[in-house]
Amino acid sequence: MAPIRNRRTARVAVAFAVLFLAAGVSQGQENAITFFAWSDQHIQTDGNGEHLIPAIDAMNALPGTAYPEALGGVVAKPAFVFGLGDITEWPSQAAKNTYERFLKERLKFPSFDIAGNHDIGGLSPSDTVLNWLIQRHGSLRYTFEKAGVTFIALFSEYDETLNNPAQPISKAALDFLRKTLAKVPKDKPVVVATHLCFDAITNRDEFVDAFGDANVILVLGGHYHKAVVSQYRGIHFVQCPSPEPKSAGEFTVLRITENRLTAIPFNYRQNRWTQEKGKVLDVSIRGPTKAQTQ
Repeated sequence: MAPIRNRRTARVAVAFAVLFLAAGVSQGQENAITFFAWSDQHIQTDGNGEHLIPAIDAMNALPGTAYPEALGGVVAKPAFVFGLGDITEWPSQAAKNTYERFLKERLKFPSFDIAGNHDIGGLSPSDTVLNWLIQRHGSLRYTFEKAGVTFIALFSEYDETLNNPAQPISKAALDFLRKTLAKVPKDKPVVVATHLCFDAITNRDEFVDAFGDANVILVLGGHYHKAVVSQYRGIHFVQCPSPEPKSAGEFTVLRITENRLTAIPFNYRQNRWTQEKGKVLDVSIRGPTKAQTQ
């Protein structure tokens, strides 16, 4: 029988470990990054974007909220909000101005955005939103670094004459992706974000082939207005939801640590976490190391 002191020490250690995990602090958690993602805001051509306000206000209020028990911990302040395209119903100046005002005056966090097919203007192309995104981010296709993760915002041209929401990732986008990944260290985690979701990408194999041996831990998309998670050839795809009035009323909360990736929608209309299995991702990854975050 072990000495009483040793048993007591063991019990204290176990109790501490339980509290440690209950707080959501697992190995590598200190290197965590949290961000929110949404898509298809569809601000009307007259500038009416009132349907975005409940989503934005919920984003502002969510930090500090406990995650579901299975994920553990509480929502940290997001490093940014990622918009996956179709900011506008069609790219009018009024629609662009409304979104810009919301980002500057209402949303409390930085925002990165990608142009979607509606933002291009369909059969009546317009540069209104595209030029605004170039002014904000330097290019329609761009990269940025956060907490040891490389994020690639991958704008892909859209062929309206196909009359089909399912489209290939464009050649120009694939070329940019290959050239960008060639410069990223092979062990560094990468998130690729584009407007088309997994179900809408018609050249999935060519797209995944473009990753080469890069450590792509996640592909973000939008386009189909609802939250869905998919896996293809070992790559995790997260389709981000829309705040448009007929939608479920969700945005996705993502957390990346050294060894874990979680993505779960928060339903701001019902003020609860979404529990549907096909919408929630919780997987092991090769995330950012402490050295990569410095």
